[in-house]
Amino acid sequence: MEKTFDPREVIEEFELLSKDAERVQTETLRKILEENGGAKYLQKWGLDGRTDPESFKACIPLVSHNDLEPYIQRIVDGDTSSLLTGKPITTISLSSGTTQGKPKFVPFSDELMESTMQIYRTSFAYRNREFPIRNGKALQFIYGSKQFKTKGGLAAGTATTNVFSGSPYKKTMKAMQSSCCSPDEVIFGSDFYQSLYCHLLCGLIFWDQVQVVSSTFAHSIVHAFRTFEQVWEELCADIRVGCLTSRVTVPSVRTAMSKLLKPNPELADRIYEKCMGLSNWYGLIPELFPNVKYIYGIMTGSMEPYLKKLRHYAGELPLLSADYGSSEGWIGANINPKLPPEAAAYAVLPNIAYFEFIPLRENVMSQIQDNSESTFSSMEPKTVGLTEVKVGEEYEIIFTNFAGLYRYRLGDVVKVTRFHNATPELQFVCRRNLLLSINIDKNTEKDLQLSVEAAAKLLAQEKLEVVDFTSHVDLSTEPGHYVIFWEISGEAIEDVLKECCNCLDRSFVDAGYMSSRKVNAIGALELRVLKRGTFHKIIDHYVGLGSALSQFKTPRCVGTNNREVLQILCNNVVQCYFSTAFG
Repeated sequence: MEKTFDPREVIEEFELLSKDAERVQTETLRKILEENGGAKYLQKWGLDGRTDPESFKACIPLVSHNDLEPYIQRIVDGDTSSLLTGKPITTISLSSGTTQGKPKFVPFSDELMESTMQIYRTSFAYRNREFPIRNGKALQFIYGSKQFKTKGGLAAGTATTNVFSGSPYKKTMKAMQSSCCSPDEVIFGSDFYQSLYCHLLCGLIFWDQVQVVSSTFAHSIVHAFRTFEQVWEELCADIRVGCLTSRVTVPSVRTAMSKLLKPNPELADRIYEKCMGLSNWYGLIPELFPNVKYIYGIMTGSMEPYLKKLRHYAGELPLLSADYGSSEGWIGANINPKLPPEAAAYAVLPNIAYFEFIPLRENVMSQIQDNSESTFSSMEPKTVGLTEVKVGEEYEIIFTNFAGLYRYRLGDVVKVTRFHNATPELQFVCRRNLLLSINIDKNTEKDLQLSVEAAAKLLAQEKLEVVDFTSHVDLSTEPGHYVIFWEISGEAIEDVLKECCNCLDRSFVDAGYMSSRKVNAIGALELRVLKRGTFHKIIDHYVGLGSALSQFKTPRCVGTNNREVLQILCNNVVQCYFSTAFG
């Protein structure tokens, strides 16, 4: 494939698919159901070999992960009969699991690997038309976690690990002239912090060849350059003498790095001068890597809070938001790379899954606002097809893919921004599940983010920033109240933090929240300021559970069932403030 990869051909192929989206969708569903027709799950619902959309929707119910979990668990435990798919499932992906505290198992297949590569190729083709790269390297902050065997002998790992460890990934990256600076030993190193240090070192060694800086999520890029601020002098020392610091102890990583690292005092001097010449690290990335064309990674949804810091490091470089998908499967590619991340939308690839959409406006809101993943109203909401959605409307996504997920409620709410030919472009709005709700209040992740952004402006006046944040609903008091946890970049005076606390409280503009606060049905919002490094401890916790940092997303709301993370937060509180915004 690397010999024949031609961006123009890829664009042409997508243009044809998107013009004929309705027929492609019907054909995709037929293929999925023919391949998996013998699966016990489909037989249970009486589909009887039919493959048309009408019969499929009439027979097969909408489901969440909880509904399929018994089947997936049997597969994980070694049941090789056709439970969800015609062919046996041999690989399992672990979702990031940062919301509920434990990862979900989802089936991974060759077809999912191929659809991943199709997404990568499609978005690259459109990206390369606007920002061409030539025979360069990519500084990729990617981390594979160890794959392990399940009780039934299946290979299991995070979705990103399953992709990064496959030969199609390397072939595709090579074809797209985006080979990673770092050797596999660094990507799959057993210690995240040592791998991060070596990623930075590899980037500096190949400084003049780096044309793209990327990671799965924007958070990882910000985290990498925050780390660079702490270790840059040590990196310079390694380059100067051509010998790796003693902080890297993993033998395979040390061996791999020794092949790359040679004494280079001129480069060490160059990096030193660049760093000393920067003002508060603004424009750090283009200073270190002058041939970089853009920064690339998922920058929407829970990644938006990191954009401000990422722009600080990027200077004038464009930020390009990567594609839209999940551990369960892919949805769309970013074919308008010039749009800023806040406006990014994703064109659905009509041949990678069969898509349905629940119109939020037409369905009973209680069906969407249910906090529990497994319980929905007995009246199943009506869905519309991929080509039937309307511009400007919001929908919940349902998909059916080749890996045994049928009419699966992904849990995302999206808005249709426009059509590309006959396929819609979707903008991520929020997760369906409410984050914060005590009484009649209904606040999503986006509401929390807007509240934090408003209050962070007060901190910015003191030249301070919110490093990271999360929330918790505290029902141990009567009435219950919201708790916002902040890690900030320095010491803030008490009066500023009190005003930040009031601002957070006032910025939740949901009518149910405001009316409940006024009558004290919800207690005063509490701001808890954390010790520096607390969110690093949370990262360590998830890495310890087997998560890959490539998939890590800070949990924006920590429930009582996520005891370990809640304990880390509570054990690292240094100051508490209660809002007086509502008297």
